[in-house]
Amino acid sequence: MDRIISEEEKKKMLRKRLIKIGYGVAAVAAIGVILWSIGGKGINGSDLKFSEAETGVLEGSISASGKVVPAFEQTIISPIDSRVVEIYAKAGDSLTVGTPLLKLDLENTENELRALADRRRMKQLEMEQSRINNSTKESNIEMQLRVKEMTVERLKADVENERRLDSLGSGTGEKVRQAELAYHTGVLELDQLRKQLEGERSVNMAAMNVSALDLSVFEKEMATKQRTLEDAQLKSPTDATLTYIIDEIGQRVGPGEKLAVIADLKHFKIEGQIADSYVEQVSIGQRVMVKIGSTQIEGTVSNIQPSSAGGVVNFTVRLEDEANKKLRPGLRTDLYVMTDVTDNSIRIARGPYYAGPGNYDLWVATANGKEIKKRRVKLGTANPQFVEVKEGVEPGEKVVINSFEEPTGVSTLKIK
Repeated sequence: MDRIISEEEKKKMLRKRLIKIGYGVAAVAAIGVILWSIGGKGINGSDLKFSEAETGVLEGSISASGKVVPAFEQTIISPIDSRVVEIYAKAGDSLTVGTPLLKLDLENTENELRALADRRRMKQLEMEQSRINNSTKESNIEMQLRVKEMTVERLKADVENERRLDSLGSGTGEKVRQAELAYHTGVLELDQLRKQLEGERSVNMAAMNVSALDLSVFEKEMATKQRTLEDAQLKSPTDATLTYIIDEIGQRVGPGEKLAVIADLKHFKIEGQIADSYVEQVSIGQRVMVKIGSTQIEGTVSNIQPSSAGGVVNFTVRLEDEANKKLRPGLRTDLYVMTDVTDNSIRIARGPYYAGPGNYDLWVATANGKEIKKRRVKLGTANPQFVEVKEGVEPGEKVVINSFEEPTGVSTLKIK
């Protein structure tokens, strides 16, 4: 038998039916929105940037970082212990060769140099005195030698006369022997004088050589002091820009302390850093691509530091266009050190999608060009222009290389 339904129960049943209808309508609406956004709206072709896969030569590269620095930079240091008394320039000034930079207190150094000059003069006078004394001694011995030679000649004549007289019966054998003895004694004395003169000359020559060497060493010391004095009168050694200078008059400075820095701000080079795991692939003379925004400047590796620090190795890049207007001191750059060259590689244009060799989910256009589909692609090495495709894309296929807002959980998009 039929049960009478109360008004309260009728209201509950109505509410349940309305809730079910609401859920259904919401589900249908959500599905419609999804289908409309994916299938109906899709993505505008103007929002996509395609690269057609092609076969060609691919020059691989290793990514590194770099910093722009002046091609020439020189630190000027204090050669002496002194204090700053005058400053003639300020940071940012353009300098020419010989432009005064600052003045140090040189009184002590000048006094030392004058004292050295006096000592040098004294050594020169001592050498001259020794030379005169030695010459006098040699002259005396030479005079004695000439006198002895004359004496020996006379004694020789006496011997001949005594022998002649003895042969004539007017002389005696005893006189002949006495004359011969006197003659032989004179010859020995003459030989002794000759050896004495030779020895005196050798001794004097050795003494003069020692004095000359002592004076030479002293003059070198004095020349070093003179150069130190000249270096202390600080001037720009070349045409450059002053990037730093000590700015406190009266400040004490010690030998080797930095006083100023000059640099050529019209020509630049790159100081690069690369992970030490790649250092064996980098060598002097290797080609490098320097990227500053959209500008690319070619260069070559000119120097490599022999040791690593903090897991990186420093190297220097010499630029072909070292005066490029994009170059500024301290500017950070991306570097690509070119390595191996591969022929007949499948390649696509490089884009923000690439972060190194590995597997990627890339959007590839269908054959009719009306859709793009997500595909797993394996990428290899790269350079600033191209990326090597190892698997997943064939020549002639078009790959999206720019970033766009991708719907979640969707693998196909229609192109509007």
